[in-house]
Amino acid sequence: MSDSHAPVSRAALITAFAAIYIVWGSTYLAIRVAVETIPPFLMGAARFLVSGILLYGFLWFTKRIRPTARQWLDNSIVGFFLMLGGNGLVCWAEQKVPSSMATLMVSIGPVVVVLLDWAVLAIWKDTKRGACPTLLTFIGLLLGIGGLGLLVGPDVLHGGGTTGLDFIHVGALVLACTLWSTGSLVSRYAKNPAEPFTASAIQMLTGSVWLFAMSLLMGETSHFEFAAVTARSFWSWTYLTTVGSLVGFTAFIWLMKHSTPARVYTYTYVNPIVAVFLGWLILSEPIGSRMLLASTVIVAGVAIITASKTKKTAAPAAPLPSASSGAQPAK
Repeated sequence: MSDSHAPVSRAALITAFAAIYIVWGSTYLAIRVAVETIPPFLMGAARFLVSGILLYGFLWFTKRIRPTARQWLDNSIVGFFLMLGGNGLVCWAEQKVPSSMATLMVSIGPVVVVLLDWAVLAIWKDTKRGACPTLLTFIGLLLGIGGLGLLVGPDVLHGGGTTGLDFIHVGALVLACTLWSTGSLVSRYAKNPAEPFTASAIQMLTGSVWLFAMSLLMGETSHFEFAAVTARSFWSWTYLTTVGSLVGFTAFIWLMKHSTPARVYTYTYVNPIVAVFLGWLILSEPIGSRMLLASTVIVAGVAIITASKTKKTAAPAAPLPSASSGAQPAK
């Protein structure tokens, strides 16, 4: 999907890649700090409301966008899966799960996408929707699932262990991956998709409504006090709203036009490394030998899946994931 008619400098490419590597890798840590004193679903609702207004307003005045009613409806459904199901559940789980552990778990997103896309092919049985995994992809799937089991299995089975994991929060992260992947495929196979930036703005705006509704159901608004929000939680929220949602995503969209999907999607296995390092450096989150081994297995699996999918689908244009970013829920 590179644009040969618009050559760009190496410096611009390096800067953009650094943005999706470091910015998106750091959002897990920012979420962990933000939800210390801000309820997770309310935090997400406020974040995407502000970033959605900023992006939609910019597009409205500069591009004169006028989305159709069907595009609003389709992207509100995608926003439900991505913002509430994906990002919202990650924020909720990170109240109990260390950011380094969370990013490694959700890095199995490409594994889930491959399985769901295979299911789509089996259900619709046509060449326009879905894809059958290659042998190399199966190897990547096994590595990803095995790495996840190595990462969380012993802790869940023994009631949390020293890391404080439990089945509910681990399950929430796995469900977040599934819902995020579902939303990505719904967006990919939409009949009349909106332009990527417009779609993302709509998804952020409607996603903020879904998140606020969940916040009400969870009773977050009844006991939330702004005065209780710490400075570091507030600045983490600000970072997620501006840098995470706007800078990181803009860099991703730009790269999808000026680089190849295979190179761009390397963020799916660089982000976990960045997140684990930042969690250890800033929050003193422990890094044990089992985590290092599991992360190596997971990253290897995701790398194999990314490479094998690229070979299989090199001709068609790659889908453009929306606001929070790509093949894994977070950001």
